[in-house]
Amino acid sequence: MEFEGILLVDKPQGITSHDVVDRLRRKLRMKKIGHAGTLDPLATGLLIMLIGKATKVSQFLISLDKAYEGTFLLGVETDSQDADGEVVAEKPLPVDLTSAIIVKEMQSFLGDQYQTPPMFSAKKIDGVPLYKMARKGKTVEREPRFIRVNELRLEGWESPLGQFFMDCSKGTYVRTVVHDLGQRLGCGAHLQSLRRTRIDQFSISDALTLDQIHDVPLGEFQNRLIPVNQAVPSHAL
Repeated sequence: MEFEGILLVDKPQGITSHDVVDRLRRKLRMKKIGHAGTLDPLATGLLIMLIGKATKVSQFLISLDKAYEGTFLLGVETDSQDADGEVVAEKPLPVDLTSAIIVKEMQSFLGDQYQTPPMFSAKKIDGVPLYKMARKGKTVEREPRFIRVNELRLEGWESPLGQFFMDCSKGTYVRTVVHDLGQRLGCGAHLQSLRRTRIDQFSISDALTLDQIHDVPLGEFQNRLIPVNQAVPSHAL
């Protein structure tokens, strides 16, 4: 059977976005499957999977704004800027640090800006992913890229752990925003957890877990897919 359409998947922690592609390929017994925007192994949440001819609209879907919920830990920096990395620095929190100070610093990230991709990322230089260089202890020059932070809110604060919500443009490294926030507060920080909850009009509430996908009979699978012409404006087709 050949399937065609868009599938919303709730990625679990600990696997890559390509692992999800592999599972779908085995499930559907077809190779033409991709995704519109990756999630790090640490992160959970919404992945847009493109099946069959739907892969042709990947560039449009990748360009959509995204929303996240997450937690950060102040006072500890890691080489990857998240909890999967090795600790490289520990600093005490400022004695006068309050949630109001954190909120004020968060506001400074709003709007258009340039962000330097972290070394531990899939971005390639001369065909080599940065994370492969980083694992060998190498640091190379990276070209900053244009991003936009639409919203960044502190949702909870219990020192040294904070909860946040973020809405941003494509290509934004949330862990780098967290790392930079720690720098501005003077104590360092890293991303503890991250969950993508929305990609433009697509919501995590409409996504299927991998277990749910496994249980869908092949004969019913096409009915679980969003038709391309319903998910993408006609000018993008």
